[in-house]
Amino acid sequence: MNENRTRHRSRITGMFLILAVAAAVLSGRLAYLMVFRSEYYSEKAEDLHQRERTIKAARGEIIDRNGQVIATNRTVCTVSVIHSQIQDPEEVIAVLSRELGVAEETVRARVEKRSSREIVKTNVDKTVGDAIRNMGLAGVKVDEDYKRYYPWDSLASRVLGFTGGDNQGIIGLEVEYEEYLKGTAGKILTMTDAAGIEIENAAEDRIEPVAGNDLYISLDVNIQKYAEQAASQVMEKKGAKQVSILVMDPRNGEILAMASVPEFHLNDPFSLPEGTETPADEKEEQDLLNRMWRNPCVSDTYEPGSTFKIITAAAGLEEGVVDLDDHFNCPGFRIVEDRKIRCHKTGGHGSETFLQGMMNSCNPVLIDVGQRLGVENYYKYFQQFGLMGKTGIDLPGEASTIMHQKEKMGAVELATVSFGQSFQITPVQLAATVSSIINGGTRITPHFGIRAVSADGSRIREFEYPEGERILSEETSATMRYILEQVVAEGSGKNAAIAGYRIGGKTATSEKLPRSLKKYISSFIGFAPADDPQVLALITIDEPEGIYYGGTIAAPVVADVFKNILPYLGIQAEEEETVSSFRIYG
Repeated sequence: MNENRTRHRSRITGMFLILAVAAAVLSGRLAYLMVFRSEYYSEKAEDLHQRERTIKAARGEIIDRNGQVIATNRTVCTVSVIHSQIQDPEEVIAVLSRELGVAEETVRARVEKRSSREIVKTNVDKTVGDAIRNMGLAGVKVDEDYKRYYPWDSLASRVLGFTGGDNQGIIGLEVEYEEYLKGTAGKILTMTDAAGIEIENAAEDRIEPVAGNDLYISLDVNIQKYAEQAASQVMEKKGAKQVSILVMDPRNGEILAMASVPEFHLNDPFSLPEGTETPADEKEEQDLLNRMWRNPCVSDTYEPGSTFKIITAAAGLEEGVVDLDDHFNCPGFRIVEDRKIRCHKTGGHGSETFLQGMMNSCNPVLIDVGQRLGVENYYKYFQQFGLMGKTGIDLPGEASTIMHQKEKMGAVELATVSFGQSFQITPVQLAATVSSIINGGTRITPHFGIRAVSADGSRIREFEYPEGERILSEETSATMRYILEQVVAEGSGKNAAIAGYRIGGKTATSEKLPRSLKKYISSFIGFAPADDPQVLALITIDEPEGIYYGGTIAAPVVADVFKNILPYLGIQAEEEETVSSFRIYG
């Protein structure tokens, strides 16, 4: 019996010791958590009772060179629901469905979902949002937000680009300068009880958003309007597939206008143009949208045709293989190896100087200059003029020049390249290269961005562009200005002449591939004043109907644009202006 008692006492003592040890461990753990981990668990507890809502930052405005706002923001609302706070689900579903124009089943799914917050609709008109807020529906939150708004709607649509539902840039300058425009979002923090109901009169923490920077650009709204109007008129008149006009300052690369009609509506960028057949599926719809948003001045390449004779002429003059008085003979064609390459004048131009050959836009003359240069030298100038790379323009999606590989370029390829065929470049590359040839010989970077300024004006970031490298001598540049002035004064570009102004330029009519379709791109590149270029314009007319010669249909459009913008830019006509005083130095 004593033995049993002893065993019983041993068990009780053992259990006591176990319980004492467990209590000591738990007490130690509790002390550790309360003393050493108190801050961590306090934060966790606070997180469980906090609700966080984002306050979007106002996106920076985009402003033209004259201070015109061309991209700004409108106040809209985001309507959301918090499941744990809703008192009358059916009323909330009925009201939100009616006021927001959202299907009842969609609203019901949001209301019945057990989550901290469900967004029902964004970009809600402020008047609608205010009306819902004033109803005081438990569990319904209405937060003010921003929606991008373009006061001019379709103006420069492919240049500006647009933003998506999250207010982030998608194409154009909106995406290129996203880091400057986007700003920093803020937050609203509210406290809730254990059931997730907001505590009345509880303090609300608010972290204010920081607005994005305003972007000042070189584009001029008025010049853009002139360009778009001129492009639209010729497109309608000639039934063209597309018309683009690029206007820039050849001295520094600032782009004053970049029009590609038809433009699209920036305030409704996901709607296809009227008359478009209903897409078969989402992929086809996206392909059509991508095509509509595409900027042909930057992303599309084409055979430049005779405007490229400017580059061949400049290379020949710089290399010293030709001068203005060199004589050539044009029988209407050139035989190069086994090919008979024709001049646009089938009967030929006969005997002519190099200057006359440029004025006549004579293919055989430029073929001869290309052959004199040879493949090695021609490639050297291609690289020297910056044609083998991209321009570095501050727009996304720039395409590169498509050129023959040097080792695969024979006499025939050299001949066709010399007058602008069998390779492709972008319009902006052609405009940048010609600008560099006529501005004294320094390479420029075409661009829009001038500076970014913080909302309070305290921080200013001036954008810088690569220092222009000299690509040819001032003497050659002066000679090229003279040649191109003669092209307009007495040659193939005479339809671009304007009384009282000295205009330089070059026409082109290039046949698209495949040649059998007989489709053309008509173009003209011009600049003024010819002796001191301050503005350059390039027009391309894609697949015009009827007469398609660049000198006939493209040159007059640039003349009309210049008539409007030259006085606007302060470049006044002179009553008596001739080129007789021009002198070639050297």
